[in-house]
Amino acid sequence: MDPSTIGLLGMGLMLLLIFIHVPIGVAMGVAGVATFGLIRGSFGPALSLFGTETISKVASLELSVIPLFLLMGAFATFGGLSADLYRIAYAFIGHVRGGLAVATIGGCAGFGAICGSSIATATTMTRVALPEMMSRNYSERLATGSIAAGGTLGMLIPPSIILVLYGVLTEQFVKTLFVAALIPAVLAVSLHIATILILVRRNPALAPEGDVLPWSEGWKALKNGWAALVLMVVVTGGIYAGIFSVNESAAVGAFMAFLIAVLRRRLTLRGFWNALRDTAATTSMIYLMIIGASIFTYAVTLSGLPEIIVNGIRDTGLPGIWVVLLLMVMYLILGAIFDTISSMVITIPFVFPLILSYGYDPIWWGILTVMVIEIGMITPPIGMNVFVMKAMLPDTKLSTIYAGVGPFILADLVRLGILIAFPALSLVLVDWWALPR
Repeated sequence: MDPSTIGLLGMGLMLLLIFIHVPIGVAMGVAGVATFGLIRGSFGPALSLFGTETISKVASLELSVIPLFLLMGAFATFGGLSADLYRIAYAFIGHVRGGLAVATIGGCAGFGAICGSSIATATTMTRVALPEMMSRNYSERLATGSIAAGGTLGMLIPPSIILVLYGVLTEQFVKTLFVAALIPAVLAVSLHIATILILVRRNPALAPEGDVLPWSEGWKALKNGWAALVLMVVVTGGIYAGIFSVNESAAVGAFMAFLIAVLRRRLTLRGFWNALRDTAATTSMIYLMIIGASIFTYAVTLSGLPEIIVNGIRDTGLPGIWVVLLLMVMYLILGAIFDTISSMVITIPFVFPLILSYGYDPIWWGILTVMVIEIGMITPPIGMNVFVMKAMLPDTKLSTIYAGVGPFILADLVRLGILIAFPALSLVLVDWWALPR
């Protein structure tokens, strides 16, 4: 049988296994071993590949940042640092109309810079910010929409687990990706805040004006929340200033988050155990996907299928910009159906060679991919962040949350268009710092 046909059958097997709810990492690993074994005519080398890839990925220095950043986020969550960041934002901007929603975006951005997870950010801020907004007669649509949309910021703002994963799978420098994400992240926060201000200006009934707090309240919030700000600055600033490597930053951040939570007496023994358990569970899931994706990528590359797909699309004469737009639509759909990591690991073996063949920058493409999957996290008919919020708020209608995220989706699409039209926005700091690419 022709190797490319075997590769196509392997891809079909992977999709079938996913369809019947086999874990995605297992589905990719099984399909990869089967494809490799059929091409070589023996399953001995295929099983040997499985062992080799498992050992190499688990022992990978680049991947060691994932459990460390996850542990930092877990300690920050159980230590209540998200509430500290939210109170700081509220103390200074809560008095303006829609200020609590704006503070929520600020809190999501700050906590996202600590935990690097979209769902964790949305979950935590639902507990922290939603009761405050509802008690002050905010529209439920605006309140839930701002939290769900703000939660997606955790995916782009460094340290981002998904950017680490993209860097490992495509062999790009993680620090370069973190720097490239800075301007798009600032643009995302700015557009989300602008969206809220426009909404409440057009319809003041969505949010009342808040009380002007004395400066003493602002200083009190800073005094109580300074540790969260220091953690954020040390972790991200240490990377950008060249003081830490990404791995060292992750280790320092995890230790600092633990120390802050303990010294403030917010981390109980149960919380400590839950933080370790959650980190281990999430790390295992991510590593399983990475191992499966590595085996599958190796097998389909051996089959020549990615090269055939690339040549077939190039032969159509389709301009590169149309290929980018079509891939954006594909990722938007995948982001609405699958979780972020799954959307990326399933498609990289086929999409990444195609993008390189058109001469696009892999760093720019990584930022663009994360952004569009991030939009998919709040896009109907599913949207993972929306469903996470719905699970936490059984009395809230799903349609209310979808209506709330609608304006933010439009703002995100504008941001996506800006980054496609002006790629330099994600690369200017990379070039300025002369980072490796």
